Amino acid sequence: MQPTEPKALCVSIHDVAPDTWADCARLHAALRAVADVPLTWLVVPHYHGRALAAPAMEDGLNGVLAQGHELALHGYTHLDSAAPGASWRSRFLRTVYTQNEGEFAAIDIEDARSRIESGLAWFGERGWPVRGFVPPAWLLGEAAWRALRGFPFEYTTTMRYFHWLQTGRKLSSPALVYAARNRSGRLLSPRVAGAMASLLAPAPLVRLSLHPPDARHPALLRHAQHLVERLLADRQPLTKGNFASAFVASALPMCELG
Repeated sequence: MQPTEPKALCVSIHDVAPDTWADCARLHAALRAVADVPLTWLVVPHYHGRALAAPAMEDGLNGVLAQGHELALHGYTHLDSAAPGASWRSRFLRTVYTQNEGEFAAIDIEDARSRIESGLAWFGERGWPVRGFVPPAWLLGEAAWRALRGFPFEYTTTMRYFHWLQTGRKLSSPALVYAARNRSGRLLSPRVAGAMASLLAPAPLVRLSLHPPDARHPALLRHAQHLVERLLADRQPLTKGNFASAFVASALPMCELG
């Protein structure tokens, strides 16, 4: 991206499903109160294994698509059903840190491929376009990576990087997130997000990732609103898909890539 081009802000709402729709809609309303930015909605077809009728959610997502937002495939069940990992790090990431929601952390290539195919079929039944895949909890095991590269997605994102799947390139772009599960997380994570936003001021991309539990805490909503307002002072809001396309046509220095 040339220095004269605007830097980008990508805001996403994770874990979009019938069970979480009220909170997702609340997040959207809070953002719209600041600026009607295009969002990337990360949709889970069978959240926690459930297949619920969801006319309100589907009508809402049809509406935001018509307004220029983007829908991305966010796993299939958002549940980690693989056998426990052998290493302490793997067990911690998959059970404590992600609360058993890293669906693609440890499954084999055939299972990963089947879940992605099922997710794409579910999107297709609704006539929804899909350009990106984001794994639940941002965890992709080696086998899942191999499966993912066999599909025509333009991009994926992990906790630390934005990845272009057709070129193998990636951009360092740590996600700004809130920890809504406990009081200490709710107190500390806004400070961390704010500090990270300052550190990323020269970066071509800042990603703000919101989750349904954030909507239940007014202080987190207010912080997200102020953060978006601050970042929009010198950043162009883009969906992840549009950022992926803009990047392909740009000339970001190779030092930004890993």
